Amino acid sequence: MPANAPESAGPLVFHEVDKKRWPDFARLFESRGGPSYCWCMAWRATPEEVKQPDRASRKAQMEQRVRAGTPVGILGYLDGEPVAWCSIAPRETYRKGLGGMDAPGDAPGSVWSLACLFISRPVRGQGVTRQLIEAAIAQARARGARSIEAYPVDPESPSYRFMGFVGTFESMGFQEVGTAGSRRHVMRYDLAP
Repeated sequence: MPANAPESAGPLVFHEVDKKRWPDFARLFESRGGPSYCWCMAWRATPEEVKQPDRASRKAQMEQRVRAGTPVGILGYLDGEPVAWCSIAPRETYRKGLGGMDAPGDAPGSVWSLACLFISRPVRGQGVTRQLIEAAIAQARARGARSIEAYPVDPESPSYRFMGFVGTFESMGFQEVGTAGSRRHVMRYDLAP
């Protein structure tokens, strides 16, 4: 993490998490305040994996996916250091219950889910969320997605805040298409030409 983060984070550089980027992903998640308690497995774990909820198991489960080439998301870098994460991957790589339903014309693999955002404390409040979402849109588009689903909550929600807030997604062109559970809104962004 940059020792003296600027008042405005400026443009970040984004990369898909792959085998080469795994050490950066692990460093970000294990950094102070990082989400090493879940390793972004809450919506990915299979019924068998759920039985092993400890940190080491979740880390190994995520690493296995990355090493197998399964898309899991992107990292945002500032001055060469990972400072932000966005879980963006085909909806089929998550377990059922995350969110939306297929719309007419949805082909397998065409809907990608944006399920989680994490921003290191020193760069929060500096426009990184919007940069992450824009980069996630670009990543999904480049990988052939036709639409993106996100599952944000209202700002006063006591849980699921890591999924982002409705207003941010609305301001970026996402449209609400339903709800998931009692707090999460299902929002879509069309990538079709």
